[in-house]
Amino acid sequence: MSIDDATPADWDRLRALAPAIEKTGLEHWGTAMDNPPDDMVNHPNHYTYGNIECIEGIEASMTAEAFQGYCKGACLKYLWRYERKGKPLEDLKKAQWYLNKLIEGVENED
Repeated sequence: MSIDDATPADWDRLRALAPAIEKTGLEHWGTAMDNPPDDMVNHPNHYTYGNIECIEGIEASMTAEAFQGYCKGACLKYLWRYERKGKPLEDLKKAQWYLNKLIEGVENED
């Protein structure tokens, strides 16, 4: 049977088995006003979806070596621009955060 052969009764059965999704999945994100950031360096709310932080997903998607390269690049990025964004201390702390992740990864190689 092909999809072209489906009858209205077939579609009704399918709809009953798999109802339409009413949510977009973005409800967990909220807005900046709903979830004011508590810690813009260590746990910014806009990098969390549900219970998962973006950095955890990135790390899980890479080899240890690739993730170390990612951390090195992010650290360099924040050091590169910290004097030009208007929040130098915050950017230096973000660079330090990524450097700490890189150090942790190198320590865990043993």
